[in-house]
Amino acid sequence: MAIELFQEARVEQVQFQVEFYDTEDGRTPTQEFLDSLEPKMNAKMVGLMEILEEKGHSLREPYSAPLEDGIFELRAIQGSNISRALFFFYVEGRIVITHGFIKKTQKTPRAQIELAKKYRADFLRRQQAAVTSKKGSR
Repeated sequence: MAIELFQEARVEQVQFQVEFYDTEDGRTPTQEFLDSLEPKMNAKMVGLMEILEEKGHSLREPYSAPLEDGIFELRAIQGSNISRALFFFYVEGRIVITHGFIKKTQKTPRAQIELAKKYRADFLRRQQAAVTSKKGSR
């Protein structure tokens, strides 16, 4: 009986899906960042993105950490090089990676966090516009 109650109470696990933010003019900052990395760092960062897709919210330090206001960072280290990719969670398990950068200072630069917020605001605005236009065309 207890097992049956447990099985009924189980919540269906969310399937996460990583996607890259595209600017309005069609650029993909995350892809540009990945393309700029040396092969080993690129492989490490892509591997971490796959782990992020698998683990979602449960991925923690040293691989991922919250920064502020719903923006998170994905952390990759290869030798003495440190790379970061910033991302946010969206509905239905979507994880949107806004962009990446080579980290050269102890703290994540404020400008990088603000850029992620700007990209997120643009993404949300365009998502809302797409929903509104779908409703209007019915």
